Amino acid sequence: MQRILVVAPRGKMGKLIIQAVHEREDMVLSGALAAKGRDYAGMDCGMAAGLGIITGAEVYDDIDQAVSSCDTVIDFSMTEISSAVLEKAVEYGKSLVCGTTGFTPEEMKAFEIASEKIPVLYAANTSTAVNCMNRLLEMASRMIGEKSDIEIIEMHDRNKLDAPSGTSKEMGHIIAESLGLELDEAARYGRSGRGKRSDNEIGYHSIRSGDISSSHTVIFGMMGERLEITHHAYNWTCFARGACDCAKFLEGRGPGLYGVSDVIKL
Repeated sequence: MQRILVVAPRGKMGKLIIQAVHEREDMVLSGALAAKGRDYAGMDCGMAAGLGIITGAEVYDDIDQAVSSCDTVIDFSMTEISSAVLEKAVEYGKSLVCGTTGFTPEEMKAFEIASEKIPVLYAANTSTAVNCMNRLLEMASRMIGEKSDIEIIEMHDRNKLDAPSGTSKEMGHIIAESLGLELDEAARYGRSGRGKRSDNEIGYHSIRSGDISSSHTVIFGMMGERLEITHHAYNWTCFARGACDCAKFLEGRGPGLYGVSDVIKL
């Protein structure tokens, strides 16, 4: 039975992943990792997460104890925490699923280096439908991208820290690569003032409001018509279930840097 460690059990994703792991028959919780000194350390994961269930696994605030006792870590926390978890996963030879966003390019390189020693699956979005959308974006970009004005609109809850979202950045990279562009050069974040839209531009618009779970729309605007490809998540459970599927995919895998496309065989 695959033993899963969940980081940040009181986070919006952490609690849902605990629920998802608890409901599966092919994996079991080994515990959850909280920051040092949290008053819920030692509690059952299900109770600490506010789920009202007994999982039989406890919350640790000692990162070495937590990571060493699992097979796979699932981490949707914050960049600082995730970087520390990555180091420990390498130290103890554990596979890692990371869905934390907001890393700098330099920080992302650490995942590439770690993947030479352990199986790492990094995903800005673990939804199967979003990854299907990414494939559709690649197709649309190759077919009509050069004839289109491309705009990306993403919406999330008011507490999301990074903008644009990691998912929309991934979408932008897919589109840019399909068009032979560099996203850093093509991206335009928001609009103000006067002036026509330039060619070879990928527009970004980030909305932060209320408790919007996740919404991404990519517009391919042409003369006389437009194509819109949209994904809406009504809550975060699809991401939690997807994260568990990713963890199961890593079971028995060798070192390497994987993505959700490997899991769903796109």
